[in-house]
Amino acid sequence: MDPDEFRRHAHELVDWMADYLDRVSDLPVTPGMVPGDIARRLPSSPPEQGERFEQLFADFQSLVLPGMTHWNHPGWFAYFPGNNSPPSILAEMLTATLGAQCMSWATSPAATELEQVTLDWLRRMLGLPETFVGVIQDTASTATLVALLSARERASGYSAGEHGMADSGKLTVYASAQAHSSVTKGVRLAGYGLDQLRLIPVDAAFAMRPDALAHAVSADLASGFRPACVVATVGTTSSTAVDPLHSISEVCRPHGIWLHVDAAYAGTAAIVPELRHYFDGMEQADSLVLNPHKWMLVNFDCSAYYVRDRDALLRTFQLTPEYLRTEHDDKVVNYRDWGIQLGRRFRALKLWFVIRSYGVEGLRALVRKHVALARELAQWIEATPGFELVAPVPFGLVCFRYCPAGLGEAAIDEINRRLLAQVNQTRRVYLTHTELNGRYVIRLVIGQRQTEREHVQAAWRLVQEAAANLKPRAVG
Repeated sequence: MDPDEFRRHAHELVDWMADYLDRVSDLPVTPGMVPGDIARRLPSSPPEQGERFEQLFADFQSLVLPGMTHWNHPGWFAYFPGNNSPPSILAEMLTATLGAQCMSWATSPAATELEQVTLDWLRRMLGLPETFVGVIQDTASTATLVALLSARERASGYSAGEHGMADSGKLTVYASAQAHSSVTKGVRLAGYGLDQLRLIPVDAAFAMRPDALAHAVSADLASGFRPACVVATVGTTSSTAVDPLHSISEVCRPHGIWLHVDAAYAGTAAIVPELRHYFDGMEQADSLVLNPHKWMLVNFDCSAYYVRDRDALLRTFQLTPEYLRTEHDDKVVNYRDWGIQLGRRFRALKLWFVIRSYGVEGLRALVRKHVALARELAQWIEATPGFELVAPVPFGLVCFRYCPAGLGEAAIDEINRRLLAQVNQTRRVYLTHTELNGRYVIRLVIGQRQTEREHVQAAWRLVQEAAANLKPRAVG
């Protein structure tokens, strides 16, 4: 493809992209597919000769697009938001065009220094102290693994001295029973072993109980274990519960336990002054992660990881073979030493574009709107006979269930499964579920860039209509 042909096709794609962003609300949120539908329509072997771009784009529209779930649809109320925005999309186009490998300052000085400045902007927006420095990881799962590895190395150093390794089987990790599954996976990958993970009980609001954490830490110390890391969550996946960071930090501090805060979804809310109280104590953490690609209008993937002890991070990950050494290494940041990956994309560009395009106040306005809509929906649910709110609503997630009078818990679970299936079968909205206190609960999260009050009202109407059409079934 020569430059003129590229230019022509690129203009066609940009026109299509603009139309898509404008009309995504007219599409079904989810595809009407069964497993194998797409694969059956694709050739089993690659083409021997190159094909024209016109054919590729035609097949994208006829084969790929009908099988896509539209995460940026205003009727997307599932999981957590996976946002994008026009400035972020344009930045991704530039990133792809440059094709830079941003593993070190020498391989792309602007990428490194822009990441430093942009992450410091974001630190200021969040209200984190100057002692924190940031780096962009791909996802929060990776950031949590980085924290667990750093905590392991620090605890090993304390236990065995700088030149030895303590028995990793004696190091313990703590998280609430509501923590994200990435904590369990990270504990396994970091070599602690799942037997060394302590899941701490939660209170009535599904937040970690500091008294239970203190008891678990004391019991492990008495048994000869070395508590290495506590993972606290602000905005748990099931219910957006808020672990009490200040009280948890008071348990960690006397024992030198690494405190990592997982705020992957909710962390964006810390830019809003009246919501920052949910993050009280985050300045006491050793590390913190939030995902601008969830609630800050940045395309996936872009996960901001902040650490208070940069030296601990570098001791864990820094390794410089001769072929990567440069004359400026002692004067610059090389982000290849700040995490697991050697190769790195130029992720900072899209975050920089978004912050500059919307401004801090524009991003705050978006979060405020979503939180207000979630709280209004919670009021509708509480005011409607037969429905109940199941968890507090600090951010954009509302957890509820349909509870017809006279039904036992098993029957209520069963009717809510059917209700959710009926709502999602309309393909006008998409909701998901979880379990809280062993009960089936429907989750509706408000966080998409184009979601307005009318879309929340439409979703609530669909829920009520489905409930009115359902009749209880016998549950064995």
